[in-house]
Amino acid sequence: MLLKELSALASPLNDQQIGQLQLAASELSSQQLAWVSGYFWGVSQTSGAVQPINQAAAAVSSEPAGKLSIIYASQTGNAKGVAEALKEEASVAGIAVDLFDASDYKGKNLAKETHVIIVASTNGEGEAPDNAIELHEFLQSKKAPKLDNLKYAVIGLGDSSYEFFCQTGKDFDAYLSKKGATPFLNRIDLDVDYEAPAAEWRKQALEKVKETLATSDDSNNGQVVQLPVGQAAHAVLQYTKQNPYTATLLASQKITGRDSGKDVRHIEIDLDGSGLIYQPGDALGVWFENSPELAAAILKQVSLTGEEQVDVDGEQISLHKALVEKYEITSSNPQQVTAFSELSGSKKLEKLTANKDKLRQYAGNTQVIDLLSEKKTKLTAEQLVSLLRRLTPRLYSIASSQTEVDEEVHLTVAVVEYQQGDETRFGGASSFLSHRLEEGDEVKVFIEHNNNFKLPQDDNVPVIMIGPGTGIAPFRSFVQERDNRDAEGKNWLFFGDRTFTQDFLYQVEWQKYLKSGVVNQLDVAFSRDQQEKVYVQHRILEHSAQVWQWLQDGAYIYVCGDATRMAKDVHDALITIVEQQGKKNREEAEQFVNDLRKAKRYQRDVY
Repeated sequence: MLLKELSALASPLNDQQIGQLQLAASELSSQQLAWVSGYFWGVSQTSGAVQPINQAAAAVSSEPAGKLSIIYASQTGNAKGVAEALKEEASVAGIAVDLFDASDYKGKNLAKETHVIIVASTNGEGEAPDNAIELHEFLQSKKAPKLDNLKYAVIGLGDSSYEFFCQTGKDFDAYLSKKGATPFLNRIDLDVDYEAPAAEWRKQALEKVKETLATSDDSNNGQVVQLPVGQAAHAVLQYTKQNPYTATLLASQKITGRDSGKDVRHIEIDLDGSGLIYQPGDALGVWFENSPELAAAILKQVSLTGEEQVDVDGEQISLHKALVEKYEITSSNPQQVTAFSELSGSKKLEKLTANKDKLRQYAGNTQVIDLLSEKKTKLTAEQLVSLLRRLTPRLYSIASSQTEVDEEVHLTVAVVEYQQGDETRFGGASSFLSHRLEEGDEVKVFIEHNNNFKLPQDDNVPVIMIGPGTGIAPFRSFVQERDNRDAEGKNWLFFGDRTFTQDFLYQVEWQKYLKSGVVNQLDVAFSRDQQEKVYVQHRILEHSAQVWQWLQDGAYIYVCGDATRMAKDVHDALITIVEQQGKKNREEAEQFVNDLRKAKRYQRDVY
C-alpha cells in the first residue's frame, strides 16, 4: 500500500522506476526491506554532504575481495526461503553476497565465482525444479567450464517418503565436483522438517566462507551498509511462514455431491487488514492443529498419559499439547517406520524395512497411530517425540484472484478421510479446515509465492489449463484474473474427475465463463461415467491437432494436480502430440517439450 501511494505523491521517480521498485519490494521480507532502507540511506549520505554530529553515520565496512553467490533451485518456495535467510545472515556477517534464482543465473559465470552455495529442492521423480532445468542441463553438457578455482557447498531439501530423496542437490554436488570445484562443506540432505538443521548448516557454511574470504579495503565489490543507529525502517509488515497472519474462516462449503465418494470443500478465508498480496499461481500456507482425540489415542497406544513434560524449542510443555500443536501425528514416513521397528522389535516391520520400495509404500499409506498399533510397545515421552517429525504447514494452491475477491483468499481442499478397520482416519490440515474450524474461527496463514507457475505477462497470449480434481484450484484464479483484466488471450480448460453429476467442481462458474466467452473451450473427462475410463490425457490427445495449433500460436500450457500418474500421463500426451502433429521423432519431440518448459511456456504445479 505504501508503494502504491508513491505514484500519487510529488515523486522524483518516473512511472517505470516506481513500477520496478514495487516489483522488487513485493518479494522482500520485512528484514530485507529494512536493510534496503538503510542501504539507500547510506548511499544518499555519500554524495559529499557533511552529516550533523548528532546524527549517527551508517556503519560501512569493505566487502571481502571474493564474493559469495547463492543460487536457489526452488519449486514451492522452501529452497528460496532458505536461500534468502542465508543471504540475510551473510550480509549481517559482512560477507559480500549475491542471491540468484537459478533461472536467472548463467552457468558459464560459475567460472568467475570464488564461492557458491546452491540450495536445491527436488521436483517429482528426482527432477530439477522448473527454475533450475537449464542450469541443471548446462552443468551436464560439454559447454560447462572447468571450475578448479570454485569452492562450493550444496544444501538439498526433499521428502524422504519419495524414492529420489534430495536428488537435485545430489546432482548439483556431483556435477560441480566433476568439473573440478572443491566443496568447502559437505552437502546436507534435509527432510520436510528442515528448518532447525538448515539454520545450523547455514551457520557452519558462513563460518567456512569467512575463513577463506580475505577482507580487502581495496575491494571494489561494493559496501556492506548497516542501518544507522536509531534509524527506523519504514517497511510494510510482511507475514511469513515463521510469522503467519492470524486470519478468520469465512466459509467452508462442500462442493461435491451428496453421493460423491469424495468430500471437496470450497474454503474462504478473510485477510482483511493483513496487507497480504498474492498473485494467481501462488499458494497459501496453512498452519493447523492436530486432533486432540488422535493425540490421546496415540498416547494410550504407547502407555503415556500426556501430562509428561517435553522440551520443544527451549520451552517445557505437556506431551499432549506438543502432539496437538508441534508434531506431525497423521502421516508416517520411512525413517519413522524403521525407527519404530527397532524400538518395538516387530518382525513385520523389520521385514518391511529390508525392502525400500515396500517401506515407502507402507509409510505412504499408513498413519502414525496405525504404525504404533503394529506391536504394542511402551515408550517414554522422549522416545515417542524422537519418532515424530515437527509439524509443518500445508500449502494449498490459491483458488481466487485478488482482483475478484479483494481481501479474501479461496482454497479448494480435498478432505482426506478413509476407513481403517472400524475407525475413520482423517488428514491433519484438511480435517482441521473442513471439520474442526467454524465460521469466525482463527487460522494462521501466509502466502507462498510461486514464480514457476504464473500467467503470461502478455494478456493476448492463449493459455491451456489442465487441472483434474482439486488441480482446478489455480485455474479458477487464472480465469478470474484474466476476466478482470479483460485479457484478449484465449482460454482453454481441461477438467476431469469421477462423475459429472457429483464431482464437477465449480460447474456453474465454468458454464458462466464459457457462456460469456471468457473461457473459449472447456473439455471434461469423467472417468466413471462410462464403462471405459476416460481421463484428461485422453481428451488432450483427442484434440491433438488443435493443441498443436495453439502451441504454434504461442500458447502457454499449465498442469496442476497429481504428480504420480496424471502429470506423467499428460506429459507423455504432449510429447505424442508434438511427435505426430509436428512430424518429429521421439527425441526431437521430447526436446521440444523441454524447450517449452525452459521458456516458461509449459508450467506445472504438481504434488
